[in-house]
Amino acid sequence: MGAENEPAAKGVPPWWRDRRVLPWVVQAVVGLLVLLLIAFLLGNLVRNLTAAGLLLSWRWLNQPASFGIAETIIPFDATMPYWRGLAAGLANTLRAVLLGLVGATILGTLAGMASFSRNGLLRGIARVYVEVIRNIPLLLQLVFWYFVVFLALPNGAAAVQIPGVVLAKSGLYLAGFEEGVRWTVPHLVNNVWQAPLRVSVEFGALLTGLIIYSGAFIAEVVRGGIAAVPRGQWEAASSLGIGWLATLRWIVLPQALRVIVPGLNTQYISLAKNSSLAVAVGYTDLYSVAETTLNQTGRAVEVYLILLGAYLGLDLLISLLMNGLNRFVQIRER
Repeated sequence: MGAENEPAAKGVPPWWRDRRVLPWVVQAVVGLLVLLLIAFLLGNLVRNLTAAGLLLSWRWLNQPASFGIAETIIPFDATMPYWRGLAAGLANTLRAVLLGLVGATILGTLAGMASFSRNGLLRGIARVYVEVIRNIPLLLQLVFWYFVVFLALPNGAAAVQIPGVVLAKSGLYLAGFEEGVRWTVPHLVNNVWQAPLRVSVEFGALLTGLIIYSGAFIAEVVRGGIAAVPRGQWEAASSLGIGWLATLRWIVLPQALRVIVPGLNTQYISLAKNSSLAVAVGYTDLYSVAETTLNQTGRAVEVYLILLGAYLGLDLLISLLMNGLNRFVQIRER
Protein backbone atom coordinates (compact mmCIF):
# COMPACT_ATOMS: atom_id res chain seq x y z
CA MET A 1 0.00 0.00 0.00
CA GLY A 2 2.79 2.43 0.83
CA ALA A 3 4.51 1.77 -2.51
CA GLU A 4 1.26 2.39 -4.40
CA ASN A 5 0.65 5.80 -2.73
CA GLU A 6 4.24 6.98 -3.07
CA PRO A 7 3.98 8.26 -6.69
CA ALA A 8 0.78 10.16 -5.92
CA ALA A 9 2.44 11.78 -2.89
CA LYS A 10 5.39 12.79 -5.01
CA GLY A 11 3.05 14.44 -7.52
CA VAL A 12 1.57 16.85 -4.93
CA PRO A 13 3.60 20.13 -4.83
CA PRO A 14 4.32 21.80 -1.47
CA TRP A 15 1.93 24.62 -0.49
CA TRP A 16 4.45 27.37 -1.25
CA ARG A 17 4.52 26.19 -4.89
CA ASP A 18 0.84 25.40 -5.27
CA ARG A 19 -0.69 27.95 -7.67
CA ARG A 20 -4.08 27.50 -6.06
CA VAL A 21 -2.81 28.33 -2.58
CA LEU A 22 -0.06 30.87 -3.28
CA PRO A 23 -2.36 33.76 -4.40
CA TRP A 24 -4.38 33.47 -1.20
CA VAL A 25 -1.23 33.49 0.91
CA VAL A 26 0.09 36.59 -0.87
CA GLN A 27 -3.24 38.42 -0.43
CA ALA A 28 -3.33 37.50 3.26
CA VAL A 29 0.21 38.81 3.80
CA VAL A 30 -0.50 42.05 1.93
CA GLY A 31 -3.77 42.53 3.84
CA LEU A 32 -1.98 42.01 7.15
CA LEU A 33 0.69 44.54 6.22
CA VAL A 34 -1.98 47.10 5.28
CA LEU A 35 -3.80 46.54 8.58
CA LEU A 36 -0.55 46.95 10.50
CA LEU A 37 0.19 50.20 8.62
CA ILE A 38 -3.28 51.56 9.36
CA ALA A 39 -2.96 50.58 13.02
CA PHE A 40 0.43 52.31 13.23
CA LEU A 41 -0.90 55.51 11.64
CA LEU A 42 -4.00 55.57 13.86
CA GLY A 43 -1.91 54.91 16.95
CA ASN A 44 0.46 57.70 16.01
CA LEU A 45 -2.49 60.04 15.42
CA VAL A 46 -4.04 59.23 18.81
CA ARG A 47 -0.72 59.76 20.58
CA ASN A 48 -0.19 63.13 18.91
CA LEU A 49 -3.74 64.27 19.62
CA THR A 50 -3.43 63.16 23.24
CA ALA A 51 -0.16 65.07 23.64
CA ALA A 52 -1.82 68.19 22.19
CA GLY A 53 -4.97 67.76 24.29
CA LEU A 54 -7.12 67.42 21.18
CA LEU A 55 -8.73 64.02 21.42
CA LEU A 56 -11.55 63.48 18.94
CA SER A 57 -14.66 65.32 20.06
CA TRP A 58 -17.79 66.59 18.36
CA ARG A 59 -19.12 68.80 21.16
CA TRP A 60 -17.76 71.92 19.46
CA LEU A 61 -20.38 71.48 16.70
CA ASN A 62 -23.01 72.88 19.09
CA GLN A 63 -20.97 75.97 20.00
CA PRO A 64 -21.84 79.37 18.44
CA ALA A 65 -19.99 79.82 15.16
CA SER A 66 -19.28 83.56 15.64
CA PHE A 67 -19.13 84.17 11.89
CA GLY A 68 -21.69 84.87 9.21
CA ILE A 69 -22.29 83.69 5.66
CA ALA A 70 -23.03 86.36 3.10
CA GLU A 71 -25.04 84.18 0.72
CA THR A 72 -26.92 81.06 1.74
CA ILE A 73 -30.23 79.35 1.05
CA ILE A 74 -30.34 78.16 4.67
CA PRO A 75 -30.80 80.97 7.24
CA PHE A 76 -27.62 81.37 9.27
CA ASP A 77 -26.04 83.99 11.53
CA ALA A 78 -23.13 84.21 13.95
CA THR A 79 -25.17 83.06 16.95
CA MET A 80 -26.00 79.70 15.38
CA PRO A 81 -23.85 76.58 15.99
CA TYR A 82 -21.07 75.33 13.79
CA TRP A 83 -23.10 72.40 12.47
CA ARG A 84 -25.66 74.84 11.10
CA GLY A 85 -22.91 76.78 9.34
CA LEU A 86 -21.49 73.59 7.82
CA ALA A 87 -25.00 72.64 6.67
CA ALA A 88 -25.39 76.07 5.05
CA GLY A 89 -22.04 75.63 3.29
CA LEU A 90 -23.08 72.18 2.10
CA ALA A 91 -26.33 73.63 0.74
CA ASN A 92 -24.33 76.24 -1.18
CA THR A 93 -22.10 73.51 -2.59
CA LEU A 94 -25.09 71.41 -3.64
CA ARG A 95 -26.67 74.42 -5.34
CA ALA A 96 -23.52 75.09 -7.36
CA VAL A 97 -23.12 71.39 -8.25
CA LEU A 98 -26.74 70.83 -9.30
CA LEU A 99 -26.97 73.96 -11.42
CA GLY A 100 -23.52 73.27 -12.82
CA LEU A 101 -24.50 69.74 -13.84
CA VAL A 102 -27.59 70.97 -15.64
CA GLY A 103 -25.81 73.84 -17.39
CA ALA A 104 -22.73 71.83 -18.35
CA THR A 105 -24.87 68.98 -19.70
CA ILE A 106 -26.87 71.33 -21.91
CA LEU A 107 -23.81 73.22 -23.16
CA GLY A 108 -21.75 70.06 -23.66
CA THR A 109 -24.55 68.28 -25.53
CA LEU A 110 -25.05 71.23 -27.87
CA ALA A 111 -21.30 71.56 -28.50
CA GLY A 112 -20.97 67.81 -29.10
CA MET A 113 -23.86 67.86 -31.55
CA ALA A 114 -22.38 70.90 -33.29
CA SER A 115 -19.27 68.85 -34.09
CA PHE A 116 -21.40 66.92 -36.61
CA SER A 117 -23.15 69.94 -38.07
CA ARG A 118 -23.19 70.47 -41.83
CA ASN A 119 -22.23 74.08 -41.16
CA GLY A 120 -18.45 74.35 -41.24
CA LEU A 121 -18.38 77.54 -39.15
CA LEU A 122 -20.44 75.92 -36.39
CA ARG A 123 -18.19 72.84 -36.41
CA GLY A 124 -15.13 75.07 -36.19
CA ILE A 125 -16.52 77.07 -33.25
CA ALA A 126 -17.32 73.87 -31.39
CA ARG A 127 -13.82 72.48 -31.92
CA VAL A 128 -12.10 75.72 -30.90
CA TYR A 129 -14.25 75.94 -27.76
CA VAL A 130 -13.40 72.38 -26.73
CA GLU A 131 -9.68 72.59 -27.44
CA VAL A 132 -9.16 75.99 -25.80
CA ILE A 133 -11.23 75.46 -22.66
CA ARG A 134 -9.95 71.95 -21.93
CA ASN A 135 -6.33 73.14 -21.98
CA ILE A 136 -6.70 76.05 -19.55
CA PRO A 137 -6.74 75.19 -15.81
CA LEU A 138 -10.12 75.70 -14.17
CA LEU A 139 -8.62 77.87 -11.44
CA LEU A 140 -7.37 80.38 -14.02
CA GLN A 141 -10.76 80.40 -15.71
CA LEU A 142 -12.56 81.09 -12.43
CA VAL A 143 -10.21 83.96 -11.65
CA PHE A 144 -10.76 85.33 -15.17
CA TRP A 145 -14.54 85.23 -14.91
CA TYR A 146 -14.53 86.81 -11.47
CA PHE A 147 -11.93 89.58 -11.75
CA VAL A 148 -11.90 90.30 -15.48
CA VAL A 149 -15.55 89.83 -16.40
CA PHE A 150 -17.94 90.12 -13.45
CA LEU A 151 -16.08 92.70 -11.36
CA ALA A 152 -15.59 94.81 -14.50
CA LEU A 153 -19.35 95.23 -15.00
CA PRO A 154 -20.82 98.69 -14.43
CA ASN A 155 -23.16 99.51 -11.56
CA GLY A 156 -26.26 101.63 -11.21
CA ALA A 157 -28.01 102.88 -14.34
CA ALA A 158 -25.04 101.86 -16.52
CA ALA A 159 -25.53 98.17 -15.74
CA VAL A 160 -26.33 95.71 -18.52
CA GLN A 161 -30.11 95.65 -18.77
CA ILE A 162 -32.25 93.09 -20.58
CA PRO A 163 -36.03 92.91 -20.07
CA GLY A 164 -36.43 91.20 -16.71
CA VAL A 165 -32.67 90.81 -16.18
CA VAL A 166 -29.98 93.19 -14.93
CA LEU A 167 -26.30 92.26 -14.85
CA ALA A 168 -24.26 94.60 -12.64
CA LYS A 169 -21.06 94.57 -10.62
CA SER A 170 -23.17 93.98 -7.51
CA GLY A 171 -24.80 90.85 -8.94
CA LEU A 172 -27.35 89.37 -11.32
CA TYR A 173 -30.92 90.61 -10.71
CA LEU A 174 -33.92 88.70 -12.05
CA ALA A 175 -37.61 89.49 -12.24
CA GLY A 176 -39.98 87.38 -10.17
CA PHE A 177 -42.92 87.34 -7.82
CA GLU A 178 -42.34 89.54 -4.79
CA GLU A 179 -43.77 87.95 -1.64
CA GLY A 180 -45.35 85.37 -3.93
CA VAL A 181 -48.00 87.80 -5.16
CA ARG A 182 -46.81 90.72 -7.30
CA TRP A 183 -44.64 90.34 -10.38
CA THR A 184 -41.68 92.67 -9.97
CA VAL A 185 -38.87 93.55 -12.38
CA PRO A 186 -35.41 94.80 -11.34
CA HIS A 187 -35.50 98.50 -10.45
CA LEU A 188 -33.19 101.13 -8.99
CA VAL A 189 -33.65 102.42 -5.44
CA ASN A 190 -31.14 105.13 -4.50
CA ASN A 191 -28.90 103.96 -7.35
CA VAL A 192 -28.96 100.39 -5.96
CA TRP A 193 -30.64 97.61 -7.91
CA GLN A 194 -33.47 95.75 -6.22
CA ALA A 195 -35.18 92.58 -7.48
CA PRO A 196 -37.00 89.53 -6.11
CA LEU A 197 -34.13 87.28 -7.19
CA ARG A 198 -30.45 88.14 -6.86
CA VAL A 199 -27.35 86.08 -7.64
CA SER A 200 -24.00 87.31 -6.33
CA VAL A 201 -21.09 87.84 -8.69
CA GLU A 202 -19.14 85.23 -6.71
CA PHE A 203 -21.72 82.56 -7.38
CA GLY A 204 -22.13 83.76 -10.96
CA ALA A 205 -18.38 83.49 -11.63
CA LEU A 206 -18.19 80.02 -10.06
CA LEU A 207 -21.20 78.72 -11.95
CA THR A 208 -20.04 80.19 -15.27
CA GLY A 209 -16.58 78.68 -14.86
CA LEU A 210 -17.90 75.25 -13.90
CA ILE A 211 -20.41 75.14 -16.75
CA ILE A 212 -18.01 76.29 -19.47
CA TYR A 213 -15.11 74.13 -18.27
CA SER A 214 -17.08 70.93 -17.66
CA GLY A 215 -19.17 71.53 -20.78
CA ALA A 216 -16.04 71.23 -22.93
CA PHE A 217 -15.27 67.78 -21.53
CA ILE A 218 -18.89 66.68 -21.82
CA ALA A 219 -18.85 67.85 -25.44
CA GLU A 220 -16.05 65.39 -26.17
CA VAL A 221 -17.98 62.60 -24.43
CA VAL A 222 -21.06 63.37 -26.52
CA ARG A 223 -19.01 63.62 -29.71
CA GLY A 224 -17.42 60.23 -29.04
CA GLY A 225 -20.82 58.68 -28.33
CA ILE A 226 -22.32 60.02 -31.54
CA ALA A 227 -19.28 58.90 -33.54
CA ALA A 228 -19.79 55.35 -32.17
CA VAL A 229 -23.17 55.08 -33.90
CA PRO A 230 -22.76 53.34 -37.28
CA ARG A 231 -22.76 55.67 -40.29
CA GLY A 232 -25.50 53.58 -41.82
CA GLN A 233 -27.97 55.01 -39.31
CA TRP A 234 -27.41 58.49 -40.74
CA GLU A 235 -27.70 57.23 -44.30
CA ALA A 236 -30.90 55.30 -43.58
CA ALA A 237 -32.49 58.37 -41.98
CA SER A 238 -31.40 60.55 -44.91
CA SER A 239 -32.90 58.10 -47.41
CA LEU A 240 -36.21 58.39 -45.55
CA GLY A 241 -36.10 62.18 -45.84
CA ILE A 242 -35.51 62.79 -42.14
CA GLY A 243 -33.68 66.04 -41.41
CA TRP A 244 -30.28 66.31 -39.70
CA LEU A 245 -31.60 67.59 -36.37
CA ALA A 246 -34.43 65.06 -36.23
CA THR A 247 -32.01 62.25 -37.10
CA LEU A 248 -29.68 63.31 -34.32
CA ARG A 249 -32.46 63.72 -31.77
CA TRP A 250 -34.60 60.66 -32.44
CA ILE A 251 -32.21 58.10 -33.98
CA VAL A 252 -28.56 58.78 -33.20
CA LEU A 253 -28.58 60.19 -29.66
CA PRO A 254 -30.73 57.39 -28.16
CA GLN A 255 -28.25 54.83 -29.50
CA ALA A 256 -25.25 56.90 -28.40
CA LEU A 257 -26.43 57.11 -24.79
CA ARG A 258 -24.98 53.70 -23.91
CA VAL A 259 -21.53 55.14 -24.77
CA ILE A 260 -22.14 58.65 -23.42
CA VAL A 261 -23.51 57.87 -19.95
CA PRO A 262 -20.38 56.16 -18.52
CA GLY A 263 -18.29 59.13 -19.61
CA LEU A 264 -20.77 61.56 -18.12
CA ASN A 265 -20.42 59.81 -14.77
CA THR A 266 -16.72 60.71 -14.65
CA GLN A 267 -17.31 64.32 -15.69
CA TYR A 268 -20.13 64.82 -13.19
CA ILE A 269 -17.94 63.57 -10.35
CA SER A 270 -15.13 65.87 -11.51
CA LEU A 271 -17.51 68.83 -11.52
CA ALA A 272 -18.60 68.06 -7.96
CA LYS A 273 -14.99 67.95 -6.79
CA ASN A 274 -14.03 71.06 -8.78
CA SER A 275 -16.75 73.02 -6.97
CA SER A 276 -14.36 73.19 -3.98
CA LEU A 277 -12.41 75.83 -5.97
CA ALA A 278 -15.21 78.26 -5.06
CA VAL A 279 -12.89 79.71 -2.41
CA ALA A 280 -10.85 81.28 -5.25
CA VAL A 281 -13.74 83.61 -6.15
CA GLY A 282 -14.99 84.24 -2.62
CA TYR A 283 -18.10 82.06 -2.79
CA THR A 284 -18.93 80.55 0.59
CA ASP A 285 -19.26 76.82 0.01
CA LEU A 286 -18.68 73.85 2.32
CA TYR A 287 -14.90 74.04 1.97
CA SER A 288 -14.85 77.76 2.80
CA VAL A 289 -17.03 77.28 5.90
CA ALA A 290 -14.94 74.29 6.99
CA GLU A 291 -11.74 76.32 6.63
CA THR A 292 -13.15 79.12 8.80
CA THR A 293 -14.36 76.56 11.33
CA LEU A 294 -10.92 74.97 11.45
CA ASN A 295 -9.23 78.33 12.05
CA GLN A 296 -11.56 79.08 14.95
CA THR A 297 -11.73 75.68 16.64
CA GLY A 298 -8.42 74.07 15.74
CA ARG A 299 -10.28 70.78 15.18
CA ALA A 300 -8.38 69.78 12.05
CA VAL A 301 -9.10 66.04 12.14
CA GLU A 302 -12.83 66.40 12.76
CA VAL A 303 -13.25 69.15 10.17
CA TYR A 304 -11.41 67.22 7.48
CA LEU A 305 -13.35 64.07 8.31
CA ILE A 306 -16.54 66.06 7.69
CA LEU A 307 -15.16 67.39 4.40
CA LEU A 308 -14.03 63.95 3.25
CA GLY A 309 -17.35 62.38 4.19
CA ALA A 310 -19.40 65.10 2.47
CA TYR A 311 -17.54 65.01 -0.85
CA LEU A 312 -17.27 61.22 -0.79
CA GLY A 313 -20.99 60.90 -0.16
CA LEU A 314 -21.81 63.38 -2.94
CA ASP A 315 -19.58 61.59 -5.45
CA LEU A 316 -20.94 58.17 -4.50
CA LEU A 317 -24.51 59.46 -4.90
CA ILE A 318 -23.71 60.78 -8.38
CA SER A 319 -22.04 57.50 -9.30
CA LEU A 320 -25.00 55.50 -7.99
CA LEU A 321 -27.52 57.52 -10.00
CA MET A 322 -25.43 57.43 -13.18
CA ASN A 323 -24.83 53.68 -12.87
CA GLY A 324 -28.59 53.20 -12.60
CA LEU A 325 -29.09 55.36 -15.69
CA ASN A 326 -26.38 53.41 -17.47
CA ARG A 327 -28.16 50.11 -16.82
CA PHE A 328 -31.38 51.65 -18.07
CA VAL A 329 -30.00 52.85 -21.42
CA GLN A 330 -28.04 49.71 -22.26
CA ILE A 331 -29.40 47.72 -25.17
CA ARG A 332 -30.84 44.41 -24.03
CA GLU A 333 -30.87 41.53 -26.47
CA ARG A 334 -34.05 39.52 -26.67
